[in-house]
Amino acid sequence: MSLLIEQNRSLKPFNTFAVEARATRFAEAHDDQEVIEALAEARRLGVRPWVLGGGSNLVLTGDVDALVLRMASRGIRIIEDDGERVVIEAEAGEPWHPFVLRSLACGLCGLENLSLIPGTVGAAPIQNVGAYGVEIKDVFAGLTALDRETGELVEFSLQACEFGYRDSVFKRQPERYIILRVRFALQRTPNLKLEYGPLRHWLQQHAIESPTPTDVSRAICSIRSEKLPDPRVLGNAGSFFKNPLVFQAAADTLRERFPDLVAFAQGDGQVKLAAGWLIERAGWKGYREGDAGVHKLQALVLVNYGEATGRQILELARRIQRDIGERFGVQLEIEPNVI
Repeated sequence: MSLLIEQNRSLKPFNTFAVEARATRFAEAHDDQEVIEALAEARRLGVRPWVLGGGSNLVLTGDVDALVLRMASRGIRIIEDDGERVVIEAEAGEPWHPFVLRSLACGLCGLENLSLIPGTVGAAPIQNVGAYGVEIKDVFAGLTALDRETGELVEFSLQACEFGYRDSVFKRQPERYIILRVRFALQRTPNLKLEYGPLRHWLQQHAIESPTPTDVSRAICSIRSEKLPDPRVLGNAGSFFKNPLVFQAAADTLRERFPDLVAFAQGDGQVKLAAGWLIERAGWKGYREGDAGVHKLQALVLVNYGEATGRQILELARRIQRDIGERFGVQLEIEPNVI
């Protein structure tokens, strides 16, 4: 067996909250065979396997009694190219942002709005990662996964993934599939998504009248760096709460009480509320208790100032949820996976 299994391994380097927790057993899979070996070894040892990507959408509330399998496979390849539409495939362990930059360097458009998102390629479809008007589903061309129940490789189409807002079949069935590689349909001719206000403003400030995909990527990297803390400096998992969806009547009632309510019509009788606005309006922005806190510049981001535990971060999140429910009658849903 080529797979190396460690015991009692710290997971602090493998989660962007930098929370200390330990794995009973730990291994890294660099290819399909090592994934298969890890599952077989977990069965032999009588422990559950638990798959880890970039650890950027994760709250560890204690030690993990499992064989933690970190996806470390690498590889990027073009598998279709008709001169305009290009299908590019990346292994699950590829870091997401460098992959986006690689696609741009190849002259491909489609991923620029998803720049500077932490995590790995394999984890991106699980949450249907999205930002600045683009979601994974908008550029998705298929993926290959291992079905733990049958041991077979399964190909997933766009429809089979059942993508929703920060949701997919993989999120709803977390114990069944291990994503091995993902394919994206990109274009050589730019079709830029510039509807997001701060993005347009950044381009105007820099006198960029005819932006390229690389310009959009640079703009989004700058915007994200200004509003979101670097997890290498301050532990966090990005946006901690989903933007809640409510019916139009509920949004109208809230706007009567709060004329400055930030909300976006969804075209289906529902309205998306800005969770960050709700949290800031409730006075939580910049709040700190011990080393767990709410970021001083972005109320949607919970942070670890040093030695906070996952339980302390989660308890702060629960308190915010209760408060928002009482103040606004709105239930916030936690975005990261809580382990």
